[in-house]
Amino acid sequence: MMQQFYPSVPHAFRFELNKDMHFSAAHFIPSEDAGKCQEMHGHTYFINLTICGNELDATGFLIDFKLLKNLIHKKYDHSVLNHHPEFESKFPTTELLAQQIWQMVENLLQSTANQPHCLQVIVRETPTSYVVYRPAKEDFQ
Repeated sequence: MMQQFYPSVPHAFRFELNKDMHFSAAHFIPSEDAGKCQEMHGHTYFINLTICGNELDATGFLIDFKLLKNLIHKKYDHSVLNHHPEFESKFPTTELLAQQIWQMVENLLQSTANQPHCLQVIVRETPTSYVVYRPAKEDFQ
């Protein structure tokens, strides 16, 4: 397995975990400005999540990795991103996919007793391009 190193997020939390995962999905960007991306095409998206917090759950985890994988993989794997409700009124670009993944993960984390936060979502669309999404401070309210 190839080791992948991503930019780190400065923070003052006691604990940080990073989770890598992937899923395969197709999309298209219905805009003349999108060039070749106007046509349906697929990617194997590689995701990295950075989760931080000061408190662990009853089992000693910030969050169970299985919950994170199920949340993202079950929703998006082998699907057409354009068909998901969150992309009805916006194009499923990698940038907006990263933002949507952050929102899903943060909602999950805030439903837990220890309430960690997702500080960064990285979505690698191709071997040579990736998007980093970092929420603004006000997004945590």
